[in-house]
Order: sequence, then structure tokens, then C-alpha cells
Amino acid sequence: MTSTIAELTLSGPYRHAQRMLAAWLEHGQALARRRAFAVRVALAALNAPERHRIARWLAWLAVAAESRRQPALLPRIRLLDAALGQATEDAFARLPMDIAAKRADNRRLTA
Repeated sequence: MTSTIAELTLSGPYRHAQRMLAAWLEHGQALARRRAFAVRVALAALNAPERHRIARWLAWLAVAAESRRQPALLPRIRLLDAALGQATEDAFARLPMDIAAKRADNRRLTA
């Protein structure tokens, strides 16, 4: 007997917002400023569960960026959309504890 796993179905607006947000995060500051409005429009089309899902996705992206010593994503997300930034920080706080501990240990100390 085979077991089946429910496939995660993502709506068209969610996939569009995720692609727009990923592209926005990858671009430099000048291009990101020009595309911020389009990203905000894409985010506005999301319903509450989708905004929660994208906040969790952004929290994991922030963990990945910190582990690669890349610039912090959370301040940029907060500048784009304050509510999404807060939701992302809340999602980050709910990640497994060892992730949060590693995040605190990754900070470099200055002399």
C-alpha cells in the first residue's frame, strides 16, 4: 500500500508575489527602489494565509542569508512593507530554537 502526501497548492497570486519578492531581494538598491511599487502591488493581492506563508518563507530566507554572511534581509523587508516585516520577524521567532541560537552566535564582535 502506498502512502500519499498532500501536495502544497499555491495560488497564482502567491507564486507571482513570491517571484516578484525574490527578484526584488536579489537586485541592488537602485533597481529595488524602482521595483518596490510592483512588489507592493503583488503583495496586496495575497489573502491572510498567503501573507503568513510568505512571511515564513522570508524568515527562512533571512536565516539562509545570515548563514552566508550576506546583508540582513529583515530591515529591507520592513522598509518595503512594515506589516510584512513584522510578520516575518514573528515567523522568525517561531523557527526552531537551534536556528535562533545560531543566529545570535553568527554576529561578529568588533574590537
